[in-house]
Parts: sequence; structure tokens; C-alpha cells
Amino acid sequence: MQTIGMIGGMSWESSAVYYEALNRGVEERVGGLASARTVLSSVDFAELTALQEAERWDDVAAVLVEAARGVERAGADFLLMCTTAFHRVADQVEAAVDIPLLHLADTVAAACTAQGVTSVGFVGTSFAMSRAFFTDRLAAQGLTVHVPDAARHAEIDRIIYEELVHGRALDSSRRTLVQVIDELWDAGAGGVILGCTELELLVKQADADVPLFPSTTLHVAAALDRALA
Repeated sequence: MQTIGMIGGMSWESSAVYYEALNRGVEERVGGLASARTVLSSVDFAELTALQEAERWDDVAAVLVEAARGVERAGADFLLMCTTAFHRVADQVEAAVDIPLLHLADTVAAACTAQGVTSVGFVGTSFAMSRAFFTDRLAAQGLTVHVPDAARHAEIDRIIYEELVHGRALDSSRRTLVQVIDELWDAGAGGVILGCTELELLVKQADADVPLFPSTTLHVAAALDRALA
């Protein structure tokens, strides 16, 4: 089994989901007392968020590069960034280490293509929805990408940052997210990417009529495929 390197802390709730899912996945695939070989470097979400808001991306990259080099030195065979928004500096992180980076957008795009979906909605933080770094990477792999109307972005951010990152999943917010998903379907999306780990704590496939692509679940599955190959 290969060792999975993880850069976490963005948020710690997201990292906890990754850690649990990786270990449950190994248990299911291998059986017995098996668990995942992981190395985790958890950064300060508040620090990185402040740097993000100040558009200090070289400083963001420096923090995440240091974390990546740490997990590489600790024996990781490949790397996961347990975040969507901070994939903004994924290329810089990947270039700074000698182990492969399993890019979240590539993983999600492959899952969409495998299901024959070429037009997808993307729901995440307002930053990830309004900047091109993630949606362009999806589009480069043949996907047409729809994002929610800009009027929805502040409400989605509120749900993520004021509720979900603190472990609160409210029915009223679930109804809001389902409405957003329905709007993306009406706009032509044949599936919807849940592009933020915390959203998977709120919305499940049973809540929506359109196929959902939960990015963290897909990322974990791809990591397990690699680690156990």
C-alpha cells in the first residue's frame, strides 16, 4: 500500500471527512484491521483565508509548498490537497515536490466523462465559482461548465463558512442548495459537481434529481485506487 500525503486544514472539517473516508475505504477494500497509510500536514485556515482575501497568492503558495514538502519528507508517495479553493496554487505546489499531485479537477472531470456527462454545473465557494482556475481545468477536458447565478454566491458562502465548516447542516440550507442544483439543471447541466467538501455534508444524491458528482468522494476513491494498485 502506498502512503497518501494530505495537505489539510482548509477547513479541518473537510480534512476529517477525507481522513475518515480514506480509512473506511481501505477497510472496505482490504478488510480486517487494515487502515490507510497517510501523512497529514494541517495548515491554519484563518491564515490562508486572510492571505486569499488580500490576493497574496505567492504567500499562499509558500505555506502550501512547505506543507507539501513536509509530507514528502515524511514518506508520502503522492499528494492530495484537501481543498478546492486553494487548488488556485496547485501548479506551484506540484512543481515544488517530486511526488505526483492527484489534482481534484482532473479526478472530477474523469468521473463526469465516464458517465457520459459533458455539461456540468459547479457549486462551491464564491471564490471557486467566480475565478477560472478550476472551471477552466474542467473545460480543458471537454466539459461545458455552468455556475450558479452570481446572486446566489453570497448565500452559498454563508452556508459553507457560517454553518458547514462549524459542523452545522440545516434543513433550510439543504433546500436552498437543492434549488441551486435545480437551477443549474434548468440551465442545461446534465450533472452537478459538489465542488466543496462541506457541501457533501449537506446534500446527497437522494436530495436531487440530477446526477451529483461529490468531489471529495471522487478524490478519495481515486486516491485509494492509486494507493492500493
